[in-house]
Amino acid sequence: MSFNETSEMIKKEIETFNARRSLIGVLAIVIATFILNFFLPKDPADFGVLCCIPALLMIVYIFVTKRIIEALTMGAVVGFIMVSQPGDNVLEAVCASMSKVMSEGDIPWLILVCGTMGGIISLIERSGGAYAFGQWAAKRATSERPALIWTWLLGCVIFIDDYLNSMTVGSCMAPLTDKHKTPREMLAYVCDSTAAPLCVLVPITTWAVFCGRILVANGWQDPGASEIDMFIKTIPYNLYGWIAALIVPLVILGVVPKIGPMKKAYHRVAEGGPLAPEGSEKISILASDRGELNIPANPKMFNFFIPIIVLVGSTVFFDKRMEMGVLCTVAVMFIMYMAQNIMSASEFWEIIIQGIQNMILPLLLMVMAFTFADMNEQIGFTKWCIESATNIMTPATAPMLIFLILACTEFITGTNWGMYVIALPIIIPLAMNIGVSMPLVVGACISAGVFGSHICFYSDATVLTSAACGCDNFRHAFTQMPYGIMAAILSFIGYAIMGFVMA
Repeated sequence: MSFNETSEMIKKEIETFNARRSLIGVLAIVIATFILNFFLPKDPADFGVLCCIPALLMIVYIFVTKRIIEALTMGAVVGFIMVSQPGDNVLEAVCASMSKVMSEGDIPWLILVCGTMGGIISLIERSGGAYAFGQWAAKRATSERPALIWTWLLGCVIFIDDYLNSMTVGSCMAPLTDKHKTPREMLAYVCDSTAAPLCVLVPITTWAVFCGRILVANGWQDPGASEIDMFIKTIPYNLYGWIAALIVPLVILGVVPKIGPMKKAYHRVAEGGPLAPEGSEKISILASDRGELNIPANPKMFNFFIPIIVLVGSTVFFDKRMEMGVLCTVAVMFIMYMAQNIMSASEFWEIIIQGIQNMILPLLLMVMAFTFADMNEQIGFTKWCIESATNIMTPATAPMLIFLILACTEFITGTNWGMYVIALPIIIPLAMNIGVSMPLVVGACISAGVFGSHICFYSDATVLTSAACGCDNFRHAFTQMPYGIMAAILSFIGYAIMGFVMA
């Protein structure tokens, strides 16, 4: 079957989706997995290429149905069946993994930080600060191109953390880009591609601190050098970060044309269609998308700027701890808004709660993504991919192969920082053994993580950017994909050249 025939078959399946047929298909997959379980090795480390089965099933399900939560759930269940022993309670294993994710992973932190960020964004909208800023910026950004340049520049300023960047910039700039009939997919692309890429190019970000600690913990540290010093050595070699960040203004200015799904999004809007793709209201945290916007009579722009300045400043002051930043910001906003009599105390807390409720779907997506990642760790997917590639690595080919393999696994697992925890302890000793440049291969690994956070349909960066910009996360990832792949291809070529030159 040719590629075009396969594409047409998938397109037809999407158009004629039938719930009963889908249920039968899922049940058939689950039953087949239980049967397969009797023939699998007892140790998941011996699965070999079979560890790819859950990932492949999940990807196919996503493209056929565009239902990401169900795809993650099915992939996780299939994986847990595979690692279980005949007669084990698979449901208990799934529940145990979700409990672990909810209690021991990043989810408690995400609930506190991202949930509160949802409340902060709702408060800024209700105070009229975002509206006032939009009116001010609209006088200076008289067309789409300046509006998107403003968005890009604001993203460059808020470089301290990718979550903080995407959620703040997306929610604040949506009203301005909406005035110029910019598809939400384009806004989400600009925000997402200015967040994580910049975080790996600046040594005072949360990414720098996290990666620096892993590098030192796994034995790569020069005498007298700090964790940040070691991270700085990788910055020139974070090719995907450099290329992805530079492509954004080129797309805005039209040097790089709108291609593929992004071009179709602009065509939809030009024909009078909605700015946001179908289904975006489910994930959007923007009050304007939910019909909840209530602007005060005399909106002030400082109600926009002061909370953002406090949020960024307090996050930096408390050693890049965003949980401290959001709590300080809520406290300052309470004093500001009460002093101006914009809202009552009870309304203030009701808006906070509503903002947290708006984050339920994004947080649920991330819970299932982390559960799927936990299953992949148990099944040994990432480790198998890396170890399979090490057999053919030489000092010249190691950088490009590391980037290629980890970029592919990151697209599937969607956990950039989680991948670093698994991959760097393997890559650092490997680089030492074969004599390849350590900053180069570590830069390739970090770049692969950024690529994954961009292209994966359910990564934390994709989900949070989609929520802040009011854009369906599938459509955001799908429209961003051509530009991400473009940056990945250029990065791969760069690593190939550097590998042979520096070998």
